Amino acid sequence: MTSYQVRSLDSIPSPSLLLFLDVARRNIQHMVEIAGDINRLRPHCKTHKIEEITKMQLEMGMLKHKCATLAEAEMLANAGCEDIFLAYNMVGPNIQRAVKFREKFPNAKLIVTADHPKPTLELAAAMVAANTSVEVAVDIDNGYQRTGIASPAEAAELYQLIDKVDGLELGGFHLYDGQNHQKDLDDRLSAVMKVWEQGQQVRELVQAHGLHVPRIVAGGTGSFPVFADIEDDAMELSPGTTVLHDCGYQDMFPDMDFTPAALVLSRVISMPGESRLTLDCGSKAIASDPPMGNRLSIPELPDAVQVIHNEEHLVIETSQADSYEPGDALLLVPRHVCPTSALHQQVYVIENGECVANWKVVGRDRVLTI
Repeated sequence: MTSYQVRSLDSIPSPSLLLFLDVARRNIQHMVEIAGDINRLRPHCKTHKIEEITKMQLEMGMLKHKCATLAEAEMLANAGCEDIFLAYNMVGPNIQRAVKFREKFPNAKLIVTADHPKPTLELAAAMVAANTSVEVAVDIDNGYQRTGIASPAEAAELYQLIDKVDGLELGGFHLYDGQNHQKDLDDRLSAVMKVWEQGQQVRELVQAHGLHVPRIVAGGTGSFPVFADIEDDAMELSPGTTVLHDCGYQDMFPDMDFTPAALVLSRVISMPGESRLTLDCGSKAIASDPPMGNRLSIPELPDAVQVIHNEEHLVIETSQADSYEPGDALLLVPRHVCPTSALHQQVYVIENGECVANWKVVGRDRVLTI
């Protein structure tokens, strides 16, 4: 088990998010090892949302990146990224924001997703009016039923439309399978291969019309190792949670050798019962989308049971309660780190047991300048 040592916590307020930099570096390096080739990686920044981590990945040679919001795209561009996949359909005011992004960062390739002709044509018209263009990838629904086109024929039709109109360029396909959380690796392999086969069907249909597919941005964290074993020149792997990792994916995917790198620092503020401790880590400090009672783990207190979780309070029951007193610090591992990082304006960077920097979580905002 990783030892999360911090030599002095006195200067760090709680609740705060601590980034253990050495652990994050190991996670990123392990991503490269799984991918086999750093050029196959397009890591998703939605987990960390931090410019300095993006720069660290760029310095390693990860030149392609993925995001979910225009603010995250702007964060990536400000960090120096020139190949940005915005895995979100542009509708409403976001169409003009995409135009402004192209105008502000003319040297950065921007690829967005689409799954319906109407906003696709609106995006094309806006790009033409601004005398610019954007790449568009067709989003394929492979069973998650969140976004995308399930029918290979209809997906191919939209791809042909993108090719025909001015202002848009062919960007390939988006093949995200967020439904594949099979704990057994063989079961996950079988499910992921069905997803890949669907993507292959769409590619064959568009290639029959002479259209090029420059990329297939495939998978998420859980399916990352499975897609990594597929040899295909168009494949781009887009894990996200692996950079910081969390106890949710640690439990769900025991075959993946990643370690949580972002922990919440909390302190005991009250002792309301013989076996109870109240911590200053409410739902405004750690993600509350997992079910109540299963939102975090406490490495120092493996028997801890979460009994109350309000906006500013976390009450736990543990047989070791009498070993603590108000002011004592505990480190908590989020079950879902992506929305947890969005709750914090900054992270305290821990390296070799020392707090060496504060990094802003820039991408947590919905709007930066665009």
